[in-house]
Amino acid sequence: MARQNFIFTSESVSEGHPDKLCDRISDAVLDAFLAEEANARVACETFATTNRVVIGGEVGLSDKDRLTHMLGQVDQIARDCVRDIGYEQDKFHWNTLQLDNLLHPQSAHIAQGVDRDGAGDQGIMFGYAVNETPALMPAPILYSHAILRRLAEVRKSGQEPTLRPDAKTQLSLRYEDGVPVEVTQLVLSTQHALESQTSDDIRAIVEPYIREVLPAGWLTEATEWWVNPTGTFVIGGPDGDAGLTGRKIIVDTYGGSAPHGGGAFSGKDPTKVDRSAAYAARYLAKNVVAAGMAERCTIQLSYAIGVAKPLSIYADTHGTGQVHESAIERAVARAMDLTPRGIRTHLGLDRPIYARTAAYGHFGRAPEADGGFSWERTDLAEALKKEV
Repeated sequence: MARQNFIFTSESVSEGHPDKLCDRISDAVLDAFLAEEANARVACETFATTNRVVIGGEVGLSDKDRLTHMLGQVDQIARDCVRDIGYEQDKFHWNTLQLDNLLHPQSAHIAQGVDRDGAGDQGIMFGYAVNETPALMPAPILYSHAILRRLAEVRKSGQEPTLRPDAKTQLSLRYEDGVPVEVTQLVLSTQHALESQTSDDIRAIVEPYIREVLPAGWLTEATEWWVNPTGTFVIGGPDGDAGLTGRKIIVDTYGGSAPHGGGAFSGKDPTKVDRSAAYAARYLAKNVVAAGMAERCTIQLSYAIGVAKPLSIYADTHGTGQVHESAIERAVARAMDLTPRGIRTHLGLDRPIYARTAAYGHFGRAPEADGGFSWERTDLAEALKKEV
């Protein structure tokens, strides 16, 4: 029997966090290549530090001249990302930072397996869903993201002109009978413009937006607030701490509520099962819960490089299942083609829809009209029920 009364904590980081800035650049490069060609191959990594951004990795297009042209666009793509996030600091400015583009053509040895419709690498991927929120996501990570997304909105609109891009938040939620009922601890650290601003000043700015985002009754007199607990936070972003693509994999997924296979997402085209199969696993787990088969569901998939068919499918309903896990495993295998090509086709992943995923979580977002967050649809629920 799973525990019903406990406290669980998850964290999120803003789009201006150094690692997230790198994720955004890597995914913006991916989007640009996919806009050029749906079958583009991209494995893009970004590193950022004081007034410097370094981009490396492998890319591929069917035409060498177009590949050369696209490589020439990378500098502006990266600067546009930094400008949109909002960095115009003396030591990290979108217009004056030094940018090194070290991207090169994809390895032919990797391409040979992918071009046969095999997986781009071996690995294990997990998906998870739980019915404690309408998005079928764990509440601590979902609302940690929501707080930072709201603060980014009011910063960019000019409504809160002294907020700056770099921020982190962390929520500790108390559960009763398996349901989140109270924030016991709230941590919010945000970069700000003025040395004279105190922690109390920052709390006065952010608290109304936090209360706006969180469900009524979750903040109580017993909730402990830790807003900019170290004091002044003016130096932020890559000037304050180096950033790297793929370092926030728990923030990107389920906030520690579920296992993680270890593979990062950003900068990887959908032939890389690190990304596409993790999206498929979330899609399947969410549809299992949406179909009423379980209150919680974890799905694991595994792959081998160059091999199309998943090596294994595993389901765990954590004691909440209405049907046996083995029946779920058989049902998901029949309801969806889980080869890399089948996943890309079913979820429409060969499109420039990835830069928007780089901050505030890859899961728990609403499906969008252009195919963004297609893995959040629940359109497979009826097919799963029919299979079972």
